[in-house]
Amino acid sequence: MLPSLSAAESRYIEKRRPTGRPQAQRAPSAAEPGLTPPAEFGGNAEWLRLLSQDLPKFIPFLTRKCGVEFRGRILEVSAGVAWFSAELSKLPRVVEVIATDYLAETLKHQAPQVFKLLRAHEAKITRMPADLHRLDFPDNYFDFVVCSAGLHRAVNLPQLLREARRVLKPGGQFVSIREPVCPLVRPSASARRKRTGLISVHDQTPQHTAAEYREFFRRAGLAVVARRVNLASGLKYYFDEAVNGLTHARYAFIGSKRGRA
Repeated sequence: MLPSLSAAESRYIEKRRPTGRPQAQRAPSAAEPGLTPPAEFGGNAEWLRLLSQDLPKFIPFLTRKCGVEFRGRILEVSAGVAWFSAELSKLPRVVEVIATDYLAETLKHQAPQVFKLLRAHEAKITRMPADLHRLDFPDNYFDFVVCSAGLHRAVNLPQLLREARRVLKPGGQFVSIREPVCPLVRPSASARRKRTGLISVHDQTPQHTAAEYREFFRRAGLAVVARRVNLASGLKYYFDEAVNGLTHARYAFIGSKRGRA
């Protein structure tokens, strides 16, 4: 049973660090009070731009283009600085968000700074260390499980998806965004960063094709819809639409647990 949230800020639950091999190859952030950019991104200016301008575009994309209606209780796995949890907390139908990551220091020290920068509804958010391969939550507990750029770095992707399905309520959804997928042509790292912006340096080594991801979801018992992500506007939207999948591929995967809520 989780403790109640405070009235004004997110709660951090101290738990013993998960043992065994890390859940993902995420580089740790500096455990300092100030907002330090995670090692997977460029300098501080780039990181602040992503946080304030680019990353918040994913919620409108998911709701308008993918038909996802976030509500109820949400779990974020491999959360990092938990910017996704911050954005979800601002939605009126979301009542609770639990942000988890293998790296306790990132959640403890960096995430609160991101919450303030993004003006999160902090009272809805709980932070705690967790291994996404062995989630310490009851069956059928969450309305949504979400992650950002986490699938391709998972040590055991089938186990990750099975655990997500287990803790989801019938009719619940697992939503993964910023997921790099093997393109037809692989450009250089510098060219890809310049063109895509939202793809970090660790996201530039996709492991699977879109078809392989669909098969992983199917085996885990999740009915999946895969959407190419294009967050640009104007002429850039049409350019990105033409090359997305050819020289780079960014996807959102929405897996649904069968049954009625």
